[in-house]
Amino acid sequence: MSFEDQRQKVATQDGFIAALDQSGGSTPKALKLYGVPETAYSGDEEMFDKVHEMRTRIITSPSFGGDRILGAILFEMTMDREIAGQPTAHYLWGQKEIVPFLKVDKGLADEKDGVQVMKPMPGLDELLARGKKGGIFGTKMRSVVKLANPAGIKAVVDQQFEVGKRILAAGLIPIIEPEVDIKSPQKREAETLLKEAILGQLGQLAKGQQVMLKLTLPEVDGFYKECIGHANCLRVVALSGGYSRDDANARLTRNQGMIASFSRALSEGLSAQQSDAEFNKTLDLSIESIFQASKT
Repeated sequence: MSFEDQRQKVATQDGFIAALDQSGGSTPKALKLYGVPETAYSGDEEMFDKVHEMRTRIITSPSFGGDRILGAILFEMTMDREIAGQPTAHYLWGQKEIVPFLKVDKGLADEKDGVQVMKPMPGLDELLARGKKGGIFGTKMRSVVKLANPAGIKAVVDQQFEVGKRILAAGLIPIIEPEVDIKSPQKREAETLLKEAILGQLGQLAKGQQVMLKLTLPEVDGFYKECIGHANCLRVVALSGGYSRDDANARLTRNQGMIASFSRALSEGLSAQQSDAEFNKTLDLSIESIFQASKT
């Protein structure tokens, strides 16, 4: 099946995107929630071995399939490793019919003007070429908006779309993720400014160029409908952003056309200590609840 088959699946099928892309900074926290304390590994290499074991267990679970999951976002080190003797991206699409995405940002810069833009991404073109060659369909990159500061929000959106155009030029589909912090005292006002900036940038893309958007579940239900219906937007996905799974699902249900791209909310309740039967059942219930919330 081709890139176009993958695009059709992402654009039209019911389901959601699984975010399995915790990076170096958030990995210890993800492992701790999974029941693997920091005393269980020594140094980064062992830490990444442990998190790859966790991701492998999720991806190879019979509960984790392309019937309910459209795509999975991978950390670079996960792309470079194997699952069941195959490169991760090949395994995802070949065995599960799940479209592989790659996290490409290098983390966040210090806060300025109420936002955190992305750090510089040296070697991005090489990474995109390697991803394309390795079977990756699209990418994801994250910025954070903390306050309703027009200059800051413009800087975030301008940077996201500037890099997004480089990703499109490399033959990949970018997921643009300007997260609004759920604890922001100006969340509603920030979302108003953000939507305006995003629609402005979407309108500047050439006919046929499409990006995806990954956005915080908004304060106003149905707030991003203009983005969802925009010709230059392939799909709008929602991040859980620290909301519990139940809360995130409830909010998602009230936003027609948005689908989930949850990370922590997806793995909530999973533990290294569970038997395979317990693990697969817990994951199945999690996936089903997120799938149903994404269908609305």
